[in-house]
Formats: sequence, structure tokens, C-alpha cells
Amino acid sequence: MPRQNILTGSPWEDKMGYCRAVRIGNIVEVSGTVAIVDGEIVKADDAYAQTNNIIERISKVLEEAGVSLKDVVRTRIFTTDITRFDDIARAHGAFFGEIKPTTGIYEISKLVSSDYLVEIEFTAVVE
Repeated sequence: MPRQNILTGSPWEDKMGYCRAVRIGNIVEVSGTVAIVDGEIVKADDAYAQTNNIIERISKVLEEAGVSLKDVVRTRIFTTDITRFDDIARAHGAFFGEIKPTTGIYEISKLVSSDYLVEIEFTAVVE
């Protein structure tokens, strides 16, 4: 089966040797993704805005792979502060309320920068 690597131009893709997403056959796996924290629209203390930013950006990555959010069957959400669960869940639900992929949310000690509260991985399957 052919492999499609989807790159976004992040300098970390070459430094770390990874890509944002890989499609093989009908399966698309998306790497853990954090928000673009700009200090205005997406702040370091706003879990809702970070979750929203991540899912909006990944929606575009999925389109490049020939799929959409409706094809997502699993999300894995990592947060450095589980007390922000309601904000994270509200943003996730705004996109996935009807789709209802399986999911898990895990509190972890740190992400790559203290600006990040949320990181999400996605799996999509095309029928």
C-alpha cells in the first residue's frame, strides 16, 4: 500500500524525523498536536481556545489526507491540568458531538512548553 506523509512545514518535522500525519490505505494517524499560542486569540491559560485551535488545524491536515473530522474514530487528549476538563470537553464536543469518536483524556506532568495545556492525537478511518 502506498504511504502518504503529510508535512506542515514545522521545523520539528525534520529535527525529530516525523510528519504531522501518515495515511496508509484507509487509515490516517495524526501526530500529537499542540495549539499555536499567539497570546491574543489563543492564550497559554485557555484550554478551550487551545483545544479549538488544535482541532481546527487538524481538520485541514485531514483534508489534505483526503478525509475529514467525520472520519475520526479516536482522539487521545493529553493535558497538564485535568481541572480544565470542562473547557477541553466543551471544545472537543463542539466538533465531535455528532461524530462521537472514542477518546481518552490523560493528565501528564509536562508538555514541550509551559504555554501548552493540551495536546491531541487523532486516528481516522475511511470506509
